[in-house]
Amino acid sequence: MKSKIFPNKALLDKYWIRLAGHPSEFPLNARIFHSACLISIAAIVYDIPFNFFVGLPDVAWACIFVLILCVGLYYNSRFLKKVNTSIFISNILGLGLFTFTYFVNGGISGPTEQFFLLFLLISVLISPVEQYKVWVPVNIGIVVALYLTEYFHPELFPTPYTSRLEGFVDQTSSYIQIALLVFVYISFLRKSYEREKTSALIKTQSITKKNLRIVKQNLELESLNAEKTKLMSIIAHDLRSPLSSIQGYLELLSSYRLEESEKIGIEKDLLFATKDTLALLTKLLAWSKSQLNGVTAYPEYLNVCDILSDTLNFEKNVAAAKDIMLDYSFDPELKIYADKDMMQLIIRNFVGNAIKFTHKGGVISVSAKTAPASCIISIKDTGIGIPKERQQDLFSLKAESTFGTKGEKGVGLGLLLCVEYIKAQNGEIWFESTPGEGSCFYISVPINPVILDQQPALE
Repeated sequence: MKSKIFPNKALLDKYWIRLAGHPSEFPLNARIFHSACLISIAAIVYDIPFNFFVGLPDVAWACIFVLILCVGLYYNSRFLKKVNTSIFISNILGLGLFTFTYFVNGGISGPTEQFFLLFLLISVLISPVEQYKVWVPVNIGIVVALYLTEYFHPELFPTPYTSRLEGFVDQTSSYIQIALLVFVYISFLRKSYEREKTSALIKTQSITKKNLRIVKQNLELESLNAEKTKLMSIIAHDLRSPLSSIQGYLELLSSYRLEESEKIGIEKDLLFATKDTLALLTKLLAWSKSQLNGVTAYPEYLNVCDILSDTLNFEKNVAAAKDIMLDYSFDPELKIYADKDMMQLIIRNFVGNAIKFTHKGGVISVSAKTAPASCIISIKDTGIGIPKERQQDLFSLKAESTFGTKGEKGVGLGLLLCVEYIKAQNGEIWFESTPGEGSCFYISVPINPVILDQQPALE
């Protein structure tokens, strides 16, 4: 919003920054020096006719000389980039000018000592910090020396005013001029400080954001390293062990004469070991592929009963071999919007886990019901349940390998695949489990391409 006092304040600030120098090009003290030169040029332009008016022609001619010097020093610093040289020369010339002015402008009766004080402020603002110990004592020393000289030789400091009015006008004008200059310098300094403070704050916030991104990336790298370590553990132990068992069975069959009943027993064990190893390898390859290439779902409208019946019929035979009852029922008209292959793998994993962790004589129930904008499929068992300390990490690589009720081996990769596949279909998975009593896993799948917000939260 434009200022009522300065309607084009933004434009004035833009031109002033161009005249004083941009912060990216000049340090603060250089910009203050350029501003001081510009303000001094404006003040001297005012002082020249004023001093002629009050009867101080010598001071007026001195002002003309100083005006030329100020223009030269400004050009030398702003455009020729000789900042330190220009500041040094300005300090010397300023002290010389005010010393001369003190002699011709009434000594202690004139306003010159006020200008010495103003010049001390300017000198502190524009000079490098290490030069403070030079210019501050020199300024004070010159003023004290002038006072002492006037005290002992007052004849050297004649009164230049022809009337009391001229003296009052000169003192009043000088005070107003110095007060305005002090205000301008302090305002400029404060504005520059606020601007650089804001800039530093923005840079700090940017650095903080970068640090947060780096921390996040480090955490992701640590997670990837943990996953890599887990994979190496699976390959080194969980895949090698069953292969070693298969090798042992084959060596036993080829090296010893065995009874037919013993052969049948070994062949059964060999078949189970091969199936477990193949299942593990399939999950390992599928999960590795999903990590490398990402998971892409190809959803379509599917009849729940059609896509799950074959999978559940096969699992029903597996459950029967363990004397477990697998019961399922679906509305023949119930449809979902999902990826067929992914949904079959998900159901196969959860039902397989339910069989693995359910004792002989247990019951597993699979059902589906509609909810707002989704279909919820539940797999409930009367198995051993999940210990509370393992529930939090169940869907991560932190999950430890566990054995089923009949010694079946599991590594948790199936659950990871299920989570990634269901997310790719805009669905969710959550569960309820009581140790010793069983578990129930819920799978929420959309029934239309447009998903509403009212979906059960992942627990």
